[in-house]
Amino acid sequence: MQKLLINGKKELFGKISISGSKNATLPILAATILSGRVQLTNIPLVRDIFTMVELLKFIGLKINISKKKNLIEIKNINKNIKTLAPYKLVKTMRAGVLVLGPLLARYKKAKISLPGGCAIGTRPVNLHLFALKKLGAKIKIKNGYIIAEAKNGLVGANITFPSISVGATENALLAAFNANGKTILSNCAIEPEVKDLIKFLNSLGGKIKIIGRKILINECKKIKKNITHKVIFDRIELGTYIIAAALVGKKIIINKINPKIIQNEINILKKNGSKIKNSKI
Repeated sequence: MQKLLINGKKELFGKISISGSKNATLPILAATILSGRVQLTNIPLVRDIFTMVELLKFIGLKINISKKKNLIEIKNINKNIKTLAPYKLVKTMRAGVLVLGPLLARYKKAKISLPGGCAIGTRPVNLHLFALKKLGAKIKIKNGYIIAEAKNGLVGANITFPSISVGATENALLAAFNANGKTILSNCAIEPEVKDLIKFLNSLGGKIKIIGRKILINECKKIKKNITHKVIFDRIELGTYIIAAALVGKKIIINKINPKIIQNEINILKKNGSKIKNSKI
């Protein structure tokens, strides 16, 4: 068994750079199914990212990773795309279900293993399927797989989620990206990671706006072929370091972040006596 040995009673000091967000990167990787050529920067080098890359390679995308530069280059130029996400590649990564929306949107069919191969009620994807059905997909569950098709393509719809779900919001966004007409998603998740996905999709040629808890998606009729996108920083990693700094820090400089995204947390720490200053590099 592994363990952590911590020698306490030390003051923290120095500089640290925050990694890119895994939870932002995974849906953006799924979104590259809709694209032609994409370069993603500020990629975190963690297991789920490599698993998603392997899934995209299995589907038929061409991918190169530069670990030194935290960069991924993706090309969707293969005419023989597989619209399948098998259990062996989805079992350890819940985000694998996010390829369902873009595969349906672009190729009109998909067969995706349930996350972990589990029953739909155990780790539910019901909100994902709820949204996709509203967009016109026909879906059934068989032998641990979601089998979906939209022979005539997806059609825009008004969708109100019965409860807020980040993953379902992302899957609906990906499916509605080039669905015929307009889609309105209500009672959505609007976390920074969802906003980063929208930023990527808009760079790709999308016409997506956030209004309160609603997301408005107009059909993308022309997809840009070559884009570059920098993934946002990891809020959880930043939170860990900023709280540690507030508790036992002498002077810590944290790079590669946008303080506005965690302004509420910063304000709380300031009220508790922490001295925090924003500065541009």
